[in-house]
Parts: sequence; structure tokens; C-alpha cells
Amino acid sequence: MTTYAGPRKGFTLTEVLVTAAILAILAGAILPLAKIAVQREHEIELRRSLRLMREAIDIYKKMADEKKIEIESDTDGYPPDLETLVKGVKLKSESKDQKGGSDRIIKFLRRVPRDPMTNSTEWGCLSSQDAPDAQSWGEQNLFDVYTKSRAKALDGTRYRDW
Repeated sequence: MTTYAGPRKGFTLTEVLVTAAILAILAGAILPLAKIAVQREHEIELRRSLRLMREAIDIYKKMADEKKIEIESDTDGYPPDLETLVKGVKLKSESKDQKGGSDRIIKFLRRVPRDPMTNSTEWGCLSSQDAPDAQSWGEQNLFDVYTKSRAKALDGTRYRDW
């Protein structure tokens, strides 16, 4: 005579295989969404970095036009490079009574931001004399910056054109 011990504990092989198949399908569906989310975060960071540098260039230009900072006479009032925005420039003395002038330095950026698309601090630069679609920089009068990435954004535009 056999005694009944009650329901067996554990899962059958079929239950385990069905569960594994469902998990694999879900993981396969989530992976592309995760890649898009990462790309979207990089795009947000790229826009933020470009805006930060362009605002710094604009402030430098405005201060140069108002003759508040010392600039070289043969420039258009734009910074010579990104590093100048980080190192800073001397403010012109506001009073003629001061001897030796002002030694105050104004900085426009704390550091050159990292390009999230190329993972470096190397940016493409445009001079005020360069054509808008130029591929090289004249290394003077930094007018605009762009990423050196050749990839396309989620909306189909090239990152370089942002």
C-alpha cells in the first residue's frame, strides 16, 4: 500500500522552459529600448554642452565689443580657441586712476566639456571667416563649435549640424 504524500514541490521542465522563453522575449524587446534611451541621454548631453560653449563664446564676444576685456587688435572679438575660454582673459581697468591696471581675470568656462558622441574634449570649430559647411578651422576667431561625430541623431539629422 502506498501512502499519498500530498502535492509535489517544484516546477516541471515545461514550466521552466515556458518561463525562460517569456523572459527571453521580454529581454529581446527591452534591449533596443535601452539603447535608444542611452542615445537620447547622449543627445541631451550634447545639446547641453554645445549650448554651454556657444553661450561662453557669445559672452566673450559681447564683452570684447563693449571693450571690457583685453583682446588682440587683429581679431573680430571672438576667442582664439576654447582653451582661452577656460584660462580666462584680463578685464580692462575701469578707472584711469589705477596704476598698473586690473589684474582680474574672467573665465567663461570651468573646463571644455566632454563630447558625449566621441567621448573626448576635441570639438570641431568654425572661425568667423570660415564657410558654414567648412571641414577645417582657420584657428582664429572661434565663432562656433560642433561635434566631430559623423553619426545621425534619432530624428535623422547629423549631430555635426546641431
